Amino acid sequence: MPELPEVETVRRGLERLVVGRKIVSVDVRVPKMIKTDLTAFETDIIGQTFQSSGRRGKYLLLNLDRQVIISHLRMEGKYLLFEDEVPENKHFHTFFKLDNGSTLVYQDVRKFGTMDLLDKEQVADYFRQRKLGPEPTETDFDLATFAKQLKSSKKVIKPYLLDQTLVVGLGNIYVDEALWAAKIHPKRTSDSLSDSEISLLRDSIICILQLGIAKGGSTIRTYQNALGENGSMQDFLQVYGKTGEPCPRCATPIEKIKVGGRGTHFCPACQKQ
Repeated sequence: MPELPEVETVRRGLERLVVGRKIVSVDVRVPKMIKTDLTAFETDIIGQTFQSSGRRGKYLLLNLDRQVIISHLRMEGKYLLFEDEVPENKHFHTFFKLDNGSTLVYQDVRKFGTMDLLDKEQVADYFRQRKLGPEPTETDFDLATFAKQLKSSKKVIKPYLLDQTLVVGLGNIYVDEALWAAKIHPKRTSDSLSDSEISLLRDSIICILQLGIAKGGSTIRTYQNALGENGSMQDFLQVYGKTGEPCPRCATPIEKIKVGGRGTHFCPACQKQ
């Protein structure tokens, strides 16, 4: 957490809240979270205006006049906007004072989140170096390419989907959901999947992530959007967090195992190894 639907929901919130606002001051309380030069970060963006917000996979892009802040929320990062005084909170780490008197605050309980400040022409290379896969849309997520990658690899399917090279945006929650929808055991090797399974898996990934966006993301522990609201996708999850509950398809109890070091939920009857 957050995964693509949560990041996209935050992006849409920031688009409403801060686009058009000028940054008048910056206060970074946890320097390690800034992965580019800290002094430049705290000085170069002063006077720039938020032009738009974007997203690439799980990365949030805050587009300024001349530069781009690339923010990765990791496990528990979130943005909050305060119109007046900002309350004391030990988990508030970066403060952007805006020209209308409001303050955009980055909160992160675990301090795992990161921010990079790049010139706009550096952004494409930044993501190229990370070897990110396509966005999970009908247009970008090509079935033939996906099938070729899977059939040429002996990697276990769940961790392979998590590494962001096949398709971006999937985390632990939505991988479990997509594999259940496609009736694929999370420990199967990629090259063992049939053409029909690969096609159904691709379609399931697109459908589930789009549903997650429509429902405002999943609030499992602490996620909220930029408006301080919870998502509702957790009400539509079929297997994640459902250990011992009946499978929605066959009523077999959902099991939880470790795959690639991650807690993994699946139906032992529907998803045979």
